[in-house]
Amino acid sequence: MTTLRFIGWRLLAGAGVLWGAATLTFLVVHFTPGDPADAIIGGEGAAPTPEVLAQVTAEYGLDRPWYVQYAAHLGRIVTGDFGTSYRLHTPVTQAIGEQAAATLELALAAAVVGLVLAVTVALATAKRRRWLRGLASGAELLVASTPTFWLGIVLLTVFSFGLRLFPATGSHGLASLVLPALCLALPIAGVLGHVLREALEEVLDEPFIVSARARGLGETTVRLRHALRHALTPLVTMTGYWVGALLGGAVITETLFTRQGIGRLLVSAVNAKDLPVVLGVVLLSALVYVLVNLVVDLLYLVIDPRLKEAA
Repeated sequence: MTTLRFIGWRLLAGAGVLWGAATLTFLVVHFTPGDPADAIIGGEGAAPTPEVLAQVTAEYGLDRPWYVQYAAHLGRIVTGDFGTSYRLHTPVTQAIGEQAAATLELALAAAVVGLVLAVTVALATAKRRRWLRGLASGAELLVASTPTFWLGIVLLTVFSFGLRLFPATGSHGLASLVLPALCLALPIAGVLGHVLREALEEVLDEPFIVSARARGLGETTVRLRHALRHALTPLVTMTGYWVGALLGGAVITETLFTRQGIGRLLVSAVNAKDLPVVLGVVLLSALVYVLVNLVVDLLYLVIDPRLKEAA
């Protein structure tokens, strides 16, 4: 019963996050200068007549007070109806669904690359020579603090324009995925690698590690089979950050590398004041974030049963 109550409170908090995301997004987009009717008709260059503009405004309810539009949006969201894109003239769920696969591909590739880099560097440098740990720490700080767009420009300049190893734009084939995945993975690997190395250095001083070494186990075996398993717990804590970095970085990365995906769809929708698409993408991102954090909370209850009492 305690666990169910814990889950119930987390779900209630998640619903509050989704409501806050929908409200904030609506207010920001609604009060941004520009007329959504222009996007519905076909953009600012369409030059519609006042009669057509008035007809479209009335048809979509854009002439109603903002709070009436807000209530209508919330009502549709509760029923699962995200409306129709002003710009694409297709259901929002369809517009997002057509781009979701490309973003998922990029996010999974970046997650795998980031995790492999973080684990490899942390295992190789934890409790090693001071200069080696300092070099790794400095590199992690550099990539973690570098803006994503600047890192992407550097990767394009070196590996695409200079060495011509990978294409600069597009989303077709494995080669076009390499640079965007690296651009998204390196900052994540920097943060995760730093956290994991600190956890490994604490675990490597534990008595069970000394006992494993006394039994004649090699250093590589000790680190991989014993130390790493216990040091991975802090990474679970950072799963929320990890997911947020992937979702937020996809917006910049997909735009910079001219890739298909939800991030690029969101940028186009914001520029066109396509409110239904903006709300749909933001709510999808918030929902993923809420579900991931709920899973993390439940994993903690499995990892450490003592937390059930705290729950």
